[in-house]
Amino acid sequence: MSVTHGTRRGLMCAFASAALAWVAPTVQAQTSAVWPTQAVKILVGFPGGSTPDVAARILAEALARAWGQPVVVENRPGAAGNIAADAVAKARDGHTLGVVINGNLTTAPLLNPRLPFDPARDLGFVSLLGTAPLVMVTNADKPGGAEFFAAARAAGASWNYGSVGVGSVGHLGMEALLSQAGVNGVVHVPYNGNPAVLTALMSGQVQIGLMPPGIALPQAQAGKVRVVGVTGPASPLAPGVLPLNTMGVTLQDLEVWTAVVAPAGLPAAARERLERDVPTLLRSPEVRERLLAVGWQSQGTGPDAMRTRVEAEARLLGDIITRQGITTQ
Repeated sequence: MSVTHGTRRGLMCAFASAALAWVAPTVQAQTSAVWPTQAVKILVGFPGGSTPDVAARILAEALARAWGQPVVVENRPGAAGNIAADAVAKARDGHTLGVVINGNLTTAPLLNPRLPFDPARDLGFVSLLGTAPLVMVTNADKPGGAEFFAAARAAGASWNYGSVGVGSVGHLGMEALLSQAGVNGVVHVPYNGNPAVLTALMSGQVQIGLMPPGIALPQAQAGKVRVVGVTGPASPLAPGVLPLNTMGVTLQDLEVWTAVVAPAGLPAAARERLERDVPTLLRSPEVRERLLAVGWQSQGTGPDAMRTRVEAEARLLGDIITRQGITTQ
């Protein structure tokens, strides 16, 4: 049978259509398998209601909407957040992330030679999540302003201060600030999270704390604690709170922050999507407003900017560790 030119063209189109019918499902299947392919878990090393936990849950909700997969926050408090950070570093399911604080990436290796993970080697940096200055808080019956430091100098070792753990910014910053103010002997008491520090302040178990404004200011407004001042310059996150540098103590670069990390061995497809989606969502107006309402200034940096921040702060806090002779022993 002879095949005309028109018939030949028709057969070629038919073959092409048949080929596409086989290819299209394959391409569709590959597209639908883009990470994440299952629920994602975000580990937080502090209790529910803590500032890292609140920030993680805001991000988790936004990620779940963007990805069409559940994003679940799991709290694993202890060791100033290092238990959760270690679990992230060792996760191999391809769907575990972490929200960590400054100390997990900057001072933990300096303070603990036996730390079970190496942040630079075992964790992949994704994005800075949020930053905030710190407010110094005391009991409601203590004086504020410069009078507070006079009372602290007189009290000395009869006072305690709380933090979320050895090597945390609340710990190291307090040591540096008290030293500048000539306050000696105040005893450090570590807790599992700032809510516990705040409870200890309200009950009088400790007399001072250094924490993010999002958790301290509501209790100060209720008259349950007193705010002494804020680190750095005046901040929109602590409206009406005087900077500590007006009272003769300065730590201009001292902030608390949270960041998103992943296991270093996360597959490239997952890493690429995280590095694209997390900063984009953190810079979105909705997420920025929600974080600001709970005391965080949203960041949404890339991994390189996050690494630069970690390295600079490790030098700053490492200097405080050396000057104050701080150890985990």
